[in-house]
Amino acid sequence: MTEVVRVTHGDGKLPNLALMKIVHWHRTRGDDVVFTWSAERDLLDRPHYDRVYGSFTFSTSADKVSRFRATWPDAIIGGTGSSTPITVEQIIGLPEYEHYDYSVYPAETRSIGFTARGCRLSCKFCVVPTKEGRPRSVNTIADIWRGGDLPRHLILLDNDFFGQPAEQWRARIREIAEGGFRVCFMQGINTRLIDDEAAEALASIQYYDDGFKHRRLYTAWDNLKDEQVFFRGVERLERAGIRPYRLFVYMLVGFDKHETWARLFHRFNRMVERGLLPYPMVYGDRTRTLPLGGWNEPIEHRTLGEFQRWVIRGAYRANPPIPFRDYDVSAKGPRGIRHPQLFEEAA
Repeated sequence: MTEVVRVTHGDGKLPNLALMKIVHWHRTRGDDVVFTWSAERDLLDRPHYDRVYGSFTFSTSADKVSRFRATWPDAIIGGTGSSTPITVEQIIGLPEYEHYDYSVYPAETRSIGFTARGCRLSCKFCVVPTKEGRPRSVNTIADIWRGGDLPRHLILLDNDFFGQPAEQWRARIREIAEGGFRVCFMQGINTRLIDDEAAEALASIQYYDDGFKHRRLYTAWDNLKDEQVFFRGVERLERAGIRPYRLFVYMLVGFDKHETWARLFHRFNRMVERGLLPYPMVYGDRTRTLPLGGWNEPIEHRTLGEFQRWVIRGAYRANPPIPFRDYDVSAKGPRGIRHPQLFEEAA
């Protein structure tokens, strides 16, 4: 017997692959699928659904998840933004399911997927080792690209592209190069573990940002203790021909229990001096501040959220630069200049 199913994209702008899998699986069974971005019931909702799914990616969506549960008590909820996430594979009873229905995102022209799952590292703040385990290959580029007249634009969501067996990532690099693909490694390249061969492989392909407008590689520097190994990787990439200003660096702030403004600004200033593009990612409470830790700026009243805004809006790169101590987070115009203008200067 066929079912009527409600599938809810709870948060995030990127097409949700898990939901695309669910939609594909149900439609192959002949089920009637209603796809929506609304977490709560609206005027267009059916009076009854046999199944309701919701996916929430971000911890900041906790209130939305609560409202969703209240509206749909029997809903199946997945994603890292849920306290009790369930995977597609658990629902359908298959170990791997790599089929996607893009029709629920009709404006999307990019091809999105994983060539590998898992990660070699076990960072305490990251859910990937628990969810995906050790690295393994799952798809070729041919599996991911949708074909036809669509642009050869790939969004790879691999958490550790070079962690899969070497013969596999080499084959994927060949597919990308020979197929003339532009590729965005959206989840980042692990600069700490990069070697010369991997750096040269990256330099040989067309790596881009997620809008496919600017040459960009994403990476991360999350812990002060990784300073030496992180910059060793940056140097390897530069020797291969990838200039530092191409590197967009996610910078975890607020996780280290020993973090101070002095330690945070040490990381930030090292990256700026090297020509990298830091992008703070706040862990936990955005309204929290830090001890000065010997830092000689009167910023003990400032918050991690304000630091993030100061950086991503490019105030530190304005002409003249706006010191963090003086930055007005509500400012518009010259004192609140938006980050795309400034970050694109380095593209």
